[in-house]
Amino acid sequence: MKAMILAAGRGQRMRPLTDHTPKPLLPVGGKPLIVWHIEKLVAAGIPDIVINTAWLGEKLQSALGDGASYGARLVWSAEDPPLETAGGIARALPALGPEPFLVVNGDVWCDWDFRAALSCAEALVQCEALAWLLLVDNPAHNPQGDFLLAPQGHIFHVPELAPAKAVSLTFSGIGVYDPRLFVGVSGDDPAPLAPILRHAMQHNAVIGSQHQGMWWDIGTPERLQQLDTQLTM
Repeated sequence: MKAMILAAGRGQRMRPLTDHTPKPLLPVGGKPLIVWHIEKLVAAGIPDIVINTAWLGEKLQSALGDGASYGARLVWSAEDPPLETAGGIARALPALGPEPFLVVNGDVWCDWDFRAALSCAEALVQCEALAWLLLVDNPAHNPQGDFLLAPQGHIFHVPELAPAKAVSLTFSGIGVYDPRLFVGVSGDDPAPLAPILRHAMQHNAVIGSQHQGMWWDIGTPERLQQLDTQLTM
């Protein structure tokens, strides 16, 4: 299995911290945020990692190089202009290969075990699904949630179509995708991921599960500081 870390965002809400430092290089718990991901992926047996870049991408590549010092094999996918999530993934598909792959937002921190991604990929094949999403409890900054998780594991975005016991949860920014999800998505034009996922949900092609461990969306300097405090306690 291969993985992709999404690291092309500008980090507007993190300014001024991101004016001269790409968001994934911001330190938390004694190391850059993106290094937490790289080390966990390598420990999970997933050393082949694609990283997309845009804002200050040269600083990211200079800091991490080819990943050998972490035991990783990094491939860089540059974007100019930024292509948003689906566009960035589509651009990187040649490096990710024909099998299901793991994608992790570069601006989240989570204690989910990346080794589980292998079984998630197997579940995609068994269910003939196109995407597997890791969902978490709705945080204070997203109280309404993003999607509804049904007891059998399918994910919906329209309450009227979801089973009565479906639970509203938030997308963690961690998912396993079949490359077919991005058929028709250009790797040259910006394209968001949410509409593609919602379309797949209409065809019962998105599954997932809930993670009840630690998860942080590093969307503000305050949340970065809170996570740093928790990791260094």
